[in-house]
Amino acid sequence: MTEALILSGKTVSHEVYNTLQSQIDSLKSSGCTPGLAVVLVGDDPASNVYVNSKARRFNKLGLFSETIRLPEDIGEDELLSKIQELNNDDRFHGILVQMPLPKHLNEAVIIEAVNPLKDVDGFHPENLGRLTAGRPRFVPCTPKGIMRILKHYNIDPSGKHVVVLGRSNIVGRPISILMSLKQTFSNATTTICHSGTADIPYHTLQADILIAAIGVPNFVTSSHIKEGAVIIDVGINRVEDDSEKGYRLVGDVYFDSVNEKVSAITPVPGGVGPMTIAMLVENTVEAAERLVSG
Repeated sequence: MTEALILSGKTVSHEVYNTLQSQIDSLKSSGCTPGLAVVLVGDDPASNVYVNSKARRFNKLGLFSETIRLPEDIGEDELLSKIQELNNDDRFHGILVQMPLPKHLNEAVIIEAVNPLKDVDGFHPENLGRLTAGRPRFVPCTPKGIMRILKHYNIDPSGKHVVVLGRSNIVGRPISILMSLKQTFSNATTTICHSGTADIPYHTLQADILIAAIGVPNFVTSSHIKEGAVIIDVGINRVEDDSEKGYRLVGDVYFDSVNEKVSAITPVPGGVGPMTIAMLVENTVEAAERLVSG
């Protein structure tokens, strides 16, 4: 088999930013600078890296962003009060509460407190409901980024069997819905596998497109996939090694095991990750455009 096509999220994300620039310039010329508020509770190292990457990208594009850093032990009522304050702040068209939250906070309650019109993460029940109905307002950033990668490389899911590993409301469930919508560049048959699935390889071996989002390093090997499958690896896992950093990043897919068997695959890093930030920017710009257009 020929060498696998590497589906570069870096390449696609730069295309997104180039396309968005004219929309951003148009909004700013009308007196509106798209703004994002990021709420970061505690000092989780991975969350810190991700939040800083978002801030750098927004600044590079001339957008407004502010990170609200809150203590690990903040009470739920105090956090809800802060979110309500951001809901009422016209500088912010988007609000993102960085997950995961400390265990004493109810994530569902916090997500539901965000104004659905500012929910650029697409996690609010209203926005997830609209997605399920095929009338999305904000599509969650990682699933939206996956769809954009496939479209860029002209990998059409229509009529294909898509198998998703993972059922979270952040990735697994929304990407399964997006893939199965009755519309152009969707229209796939979807299967979701998770911790309760009895025989995962039975399902993954049937996948034309396999999306791995379970957070287990190198879980998917060549024995899980059929020849010529397309692999989207959402996992970003730290594995200890002897490097200066003391770790390296790997996906949920054992790249070296599957590379010669698949037709196309996203790398880790440089695959889905850059697209998640690009889609956050796009959702924030869209939120600002809705405000301007009334």
